Amino acid sequence: MSARIYQRPKNAMQSGKALLGQWILEFAPSEARRADPLMGWTGSGDTQVQVVLKFDSQAEAQAYADKYGIEAVVHATPPRRLKIQAYADNFR
Repeated sequence: MSARIYQRPKNAMQSGKALLGQWILEFAPSEARRADPLMGWTGSGDTQVQVVLKFDSQAEAQAYADKYGIEAVVHATPPRRLKIQAYADNFR
């Protein structure tokens, strides 16, 4: 069973910074998705994909994965670059 640990990204549609400190542990799919022959919807029998665990820090998420023998890959958060721009710059 493998998983990935990453920090929640900022929502591009909102300017708020709520829940940005959360770390997410998501399980990797263990089987491929397949199309349902009758309706054509995609799905699989893998219910682990639906499980999303939230932690306050990366260390807590890593400790949980180590405790339960989950092979977890930590994805580092890229640094945020702020582009400071005045409204008047739109008219130059």
